[in-house]
Parts: sequence; structure tokens; C-alpha cells
Amino acid sequence: MTKTFSLSDWMSSHQQRISLALQQRLPNQNVIAAARLSEAMHYATLNGGKRLRAMLVYATGEAFNADPDALDSAACAVEMIHAYSLVHDDMPMMDDDDLRRGKPTCHKAYDEATALLVGDALQSLAFECLTENDLPADQQIAMVKCLAQASGVMGMAGGQAIDLASVGKQLNQTDLEAMHLLKTGALIQSSVLLGAYCGKNYSSTDLQHLNDYAAAIGLAFQVQDDVLDVIADTVTLGKQQGADIARNKPTYPALMGLEAAQQKAQMLVKEALTALNNLGNECLALRALATFVVQRTF
Repeated sequence: MTKTFSLSDWMSSHQQRISLALQQRLPNQNVIAAARLSEAMHYATLNGGKRLRAMLVYATGEAFNADPDALDSAACAVEMIHAYSLVHDDMPMMDDDDLRRGKPTCHKAYDEATALLVGDALQSLAFECLTENDLPADQQIAMVKCLAQASGVMGMAGGQAIDLASVGKQLNQTDLEAMHLLKTGALIQSSVLLGAYCGKNYSSTDLQHLNDYAAAIGLAFQVQDDVLDVIADTVTLGKQQGADIARNKPTYPALMGLEAAQQKAQMLVKEALTALNNLGNECLALRALATFVVQRTF
């Protein structure tokens, strides 16, 4: 009899795992001299969230028989990069947000200088995490390069720069997708690839199919984010509803209408699932996560 896969149970167990792994790798607040900075790093990183990027690391790695400890290191690395990006994104010189995951943003809970240092320190610690495993050197190097590219000017940081420059401007769909493939999609793609790099017996063809999957769900994630900014409420989102509209940011609902944006997200999920069909591995968690991306309400 085929065992039914429960995404909620799988995510719950892996969210507990990543929370414990992060706590073990964040600096001990009682030991280091910079106790306030350490406390703020814990606040920014352990402040809830879906942990989607970590889930993608685990889901991919498990499909390729990866070492669990190596997956913990990679999952922590992507979550630290993501946390640092949110801390900086929320600051006054960027989006100037007061609320993140239902709590005051890092610069509000502490101060702007501390928040800036939190991002700096989390970025450094993320790459340190990638070296804390027993994988061969060539796999470790591939992982460091993958995450560095995803978080730099050709990835997340570059996408954020385009986003800031696009406020008040009318982007076409091609330009909007290009921006979000960098700002949101690059780290999601990196999460999937890092999971594979922790594994065994993956081919260059496997990596291409995984990259296609990740590109599709990364874009679907952003489209759904734009949709939720319109239809959800602040309490459910954990951040200010309608913030993108208030800032006059280019979004998918503004460009193509709400219904068309929702259809776009569903189409992207189908593309992601098609990419997985080309893999010989059982990818139940990856399939379920693709659907979760557009069914989520926060």
C-alpha cells in the first residue's frame, strides 16, 4: 500500500529541525562580547516564518539521499541570508516597514545601526555554515559559489536595486519577471540546488531540471505575494497589507489584473511540476511545496 504524503506533517517536523539547527549555529548571547548584536541576530532569524527556503533544501536533498547534517548546514545558510535580506529590506532607506511576521521589524525592536550589523553578521555566518559539513571540497565550493551568486548583484541584491529604482514606474511583464527572478527567485533556486549539492548521484541534467522547477516556483511565490498584498489582511500576512500599492511599486495584479495574476501563479506551478517529471527521483515533498506556494494565505 502506498503511504500518503502529508505536507503539513513533513513541514512541521522539518521546521522544528531547522529551528534547532539555527539555534545551535547562532552566536551564544551569554558568551560573546557583542551581546546586543547577538540578541538581535536571534530575534531576526528565529522570528517565525514559513521556512520555505529551508524546506526546499531538505526536500531536494532527501530526493538525492543527502547527508542530514549537510542539509542542516545548507538550510541554515539560506535562512540566514533570507533573514539578513529582510532586516535590510525593512530599514528606512529601503521599504521602511514597521512590521514583520506580526512583530516589530529589527530596526524598530533595536535600532538602525544594530539592524545593519545584524544583516552583515548573518551574511558572514551563512557562508561559515556551508563549510560545516563532511562533503568533498568540490561540493562545498559549488555550494559557496551558488549561494554567493544568488545573494549578490546577479541575484537578490541586484533584484532589490532594480526594485528600488522601479518605484513609481510602469514596468512591462518581461521587466517585472526579470526583477523578481533576481530579487526573490535567485535565493529559491539556490535553495533547491544546495539541497542537490548535499546529495549523491546527481547529474548536470538533474540540476537543470531542478533549476527550471525552482525558477518557476520562485516566480510563482512572488506573484502570490503580490496577490496576497491585495486580498489578505495585515494580521494574516504578519506585515502591512497594501504596502506595495501604497508605495506605488510595480506588481502583477497592478500590471495584469488580480484574476490574471492568480492564473499566472497556477500556470507557473504547472511548469514546475512538469520539470520534476523529468527527474527519475521521487519528489513528493518538492511537488507538494510547489502547490503550497500558491495556496498559502501568508
